[in-house]
Amino acid sequence: MRLLVSVRNASEAGSALAGGADIIDAKEPLNGPLGAVSSVVLRKIAATVGNAAPVSAALGEISEDDVLDRAVAARQAGVTFVKVGFAGMRRRQHLDEDVVALARAARPPALVLVAYADFDLADAPPPAEILALAAHLKPAGILLDTFDKNGAGLTSLMPACTLATFVSRAKAAGRFVAIAGKLTLEDIETMHDIGPDVIGLRGAACDGGRDGVVTSARVRALCDHMKGTRHVY
Repeated sequence: MRLLVSVRNASEAGSALAGGADIIDAKEPLNGPLGAVSSVVLRKIAATVGNAAPVSAALGEISEDDVLDRAVAARQAGVTFVKVGFAGMRRRQHLDEDVVALARAARPPALVLVAYADFDLADAPPPAEILALAAHLKPAGILLDTFDKNGAGLTSLMPACTLATFVSRAKAAGRFVAIAGKLTLEDIETMHDIGPDVIGLRGAACDGGRDGVVTSARVRALCDHMKGTRHVY
């Protein structure tokens, strides 16, 4: 299981790397659950990381007008993965056409589809529909996340058995699986048992919570905890 840390700028990217993060994820928390950073910031993050780790980039929601432009910018920056959500698209027909268009704009990088546990709040398709969409279109991976970052965390919204079923279904279809959504140190042991390929964190990696600043000490504490080492900071 690898640790993804979401960063909003190059300075945070450097801290996440220094702390031992496996994947650096470019995301601006003030712009929403999948808030995109600017193309300039994305290039700076990618340059800071270099070949030290894969870089992923949040593109926002597939309904947003400039999501294709963001995919092109991510490709030009040389990132490894891009993530897109489906807020506001619950009753949208022909979602597969939207995803194909986005994949063409992004390829490479590889596309990750985001399912929201609180899909009713997001007016998004439920996770089972995102799994079905992924089985049909074969993206690189699937991320299960939360839409409302001021609400309950993922492990409060979905019991461990439901999370485990989601992960096993996604893996059976050949996709890599990431889990995120206000995860805490205490959630890491549960995630080990559930078995995603990646867990994504921001708030737990920051001084001051999700809107604070990523620090190498907090990232290192998360890495140590994932290795079974208790670290007090």
